[in-house]
Amino acid sequence: MRIPFRLPRWGWTRRGAERRDLGVNDVPWPTDDLASPAAVSEAGALRLTPVFAAGRLLATSVASLPIHQYRMVGETTSKLPLASLFRKPASQGTIDDWLKRAMLSLVYRGNAVGLVMERDWLEFPTKIEWLNPADVFVQDSNAIGTRGSFTDPVWSYCGIELPSEDVVHIPWMTMPGRVWGLSPIAAYAVTVSTGLAAQKFIDDYFRAGGQPPGRFKNTMQTIDQGQARVIKTRVVQAIRSHEPIVFGKDWDYEPISVSVQEAQFVETQRLTATQIAAIYGIPPEKIGGETGGSYTYSSPEQRQIEFIQDALLPYLVSLQNHLSELLPRGQCIRFDADALIRVDLAGRMDSYEKGRLIGLWNIDEIRAKEDEAPLPDGKGQDYTPLPIQAGANITVPQIRSGRGRDPELHLIKTPRGNHG
Repeated sequence: MRIPFRLPRWGWTRRGAERRDLGVNDVPWPTDDLASPAAVSEAGALRLTPVFAAGRLLATSVASLPIHQYRMVGETTSKLPLASLFRKPASQGTIDDWLKRAMLSLVYRGNAVGLVMERDWLEFPTKIEWLNPADVFVQDSNAIGTRGSFTDPVWSYCGIELPSEDVVHIPWMTMPGRVWGLSPIAAYAVTVSTGLAAQKFIDDYFRAGGQPPGRFKNTMQTIDQGQARVIKTRVVQAIRSHEPIVFGKDWDYEPISVSVQEAQFVETQRLTATQIAAIYGIPPEKIGGETGGSYTYSSPEQRQIEFIQDALLPYLVSLQNHLSELLPRGQCIRFDADALIRVDLAGRMDSYEKGRLIGLWNIDEIRAKEDEAPLPDGKGQDYTPLPIQAGANITVPQIRSGRGRDPELHLIKTPRGNHG
């Protein structure tokens, strides 16, 4: 049974004068005097390559993660099939498209606002459509305890009031006493404005034809335009073919290098990308910035782990907590962030071996990780640690740690018949 989106108890009301626009109201400090209006708009900011790259990286990374659903009873956690909300959450696209829309709203607007369109017979949502945050307004500034306050906000979309029980709101960061999250684009308006200015300068520079590579000057004679074209053609051909040029006497060639001011614009673009990366916690080199220090020498796997911890984890935790609230009590979802960390075959086999040895995984779970079918007749369902199962001499991992160093994995022998 599907229950469609319901009308509010107080009926539809028009709020034509109230509309949420991205700008100074989204941040607690003024930005009008610091950046142009184009810089604090989504369309303007998306013209800046690092901003678009940051949104693409964060949205696609989250959307690519597997989702698992669990039931928690006391200390026991059991895995469940995914609810219908996470199989076909919207009328358009798949679950990854749905997650990308939510993430882009969070990354660029600081708020993901969804509207429950369908429910099951137990009133749990089965379809949620993400709305454009630019068309959403929330009244949350009235006195606490009254309608339109922080504790009882009033939502409207395109001037039409929405029932609060059908609104799913995930904010990025919120100020105390407010419901609407801060906008990242408005928060770094000055950085975006500077980057856009440098980007426009380079565009204008190349549209104007750039600058000539050098000057040829003759101090002995004056030449007409026809002769100048012939000489210029010969010079261009020589430059393109990387061959020496032969010409008459008394010619002086002066190459033109990039000026210090023009070189600074290139550095400004790189600095802008680095600053935007810092805002989102993204490794700078992923969006055109520059990485320095010891980070340059870390392994790709370690950099990916740091990307998950610094950039993705805050979004994942927020999505998990808010979306789990839409499930029956005691159930939750988790994103499998380990899927982004790809190790080689030898590393995976070593991990599987240790996990099976101590009973962390059974054979069928290990085979599923490699997209293999389970063993027949349920032979791969046993979790018994191998030392206990074998009752023989076998190496088992034991963790030992020392002061001032990381824990180390040591292998010890378990005597036959001693399984303690």
